[in-house]
Amino acid sequence: QVQLVESGGGLVQPGGSLRLSCAASGRGFSANAMGWYRQAPGKQREFVALITSGGSTNYAGSLKGRFTISRDNAKNTVYLQMHSLKPEDTAVYYCNLGIRSRWYGAPDPGNYWGQGTQVTVSS
Repeated sequence: QVQLVESGGGLVQPGGSLRLSCAASGRGFSANAMGWYRQAPGKQREFVALITSGGSTNYAGSLKGRFTISRDNAKNTVYLQMHSLKPEDTAVYYCNLGIRSRWYGAPDPGNYWGQGTQVTVSS
């Protein structure tokens, strides 16, 4: 069974940067797409970014190019580099194994989730 563990969250000022990591245990990482989601207090979980097994990426349009997803298959790890952070980026960020893209609308998540890491953007 796959387990995912996020790290790298914390408190950052508006306009700052933060890098999140998600380490996977178990088999199947390199053959599957990976994704990041986030959930702010009182709001639904929303898609942030995905990266396929071949390295193709996709992002939520609302992020306006501020986030970058990458992966290191040798380390079974996916990353989310965040720049120009805004207070509305404050949320718990979750990684997901097995996310599937759609031609229209939000992607479908896989069944494997990490425990989440808190990102707080505030002065």
